[in-house]
Amino acid sequence: MIPDVIKPGLDVLFCGINPGLVSEATGHHFARPGNRFWPALHLSGFTPKLFAPAEQLELLPLGLGITNVVARPSAKADELTIDELKAGAVELTEKVVRYSPKVLAVLGVTVYRAAFGRKKAQVGPQEETVGGARVWLLPNPSGLNAHWQLPALAEEFGRLKASL
Repeated sequence: MIPDVIKPGLDVLFCGINPGLVSEATGHHFARPGNRFWPALHLSGFTPKLFAPAEQLELLPLGLGITNVVARPSAKADELTIDELKAGAVELTEKVVRYSPKVLAVLGVTVYRAAFGRKKAQVGPQEETVGGARVWLLPNPSGLNAHWQLPALAEEFGRLKASL
């Protein structure tokens, strides 16, 4: 299990689906080469430089953190069961209540729909809150998500940044 990058009162808690196998092996979030999380974070203005996954703790002083819906690592998100996703949503809600970030940014629309039962959710700000935090859906930054290329990902991350 990869430890969360979290502390109370963050501006944004980014929430991945679950750790990939490379992340599990390294202990760092979004560690697989080809994952666009770190480049999108930088290009959108959230970070002053392009962080490597090993620099993930440098997010905390910037008011940013990272967690996952499901802690269990897998090669692909589609290996997760609906029961794991729903249980993860409950645990995530409890975590958000405990740490009180302003925004919960979930990285993966399909997983958010399944975990939270929001079948029509789309990328962008959501009307509902989770644990008292505003919710913003971002596309999954995995290199396996061919629907979203880096410029479009960075633009969506930038919309979130501008809303803060």
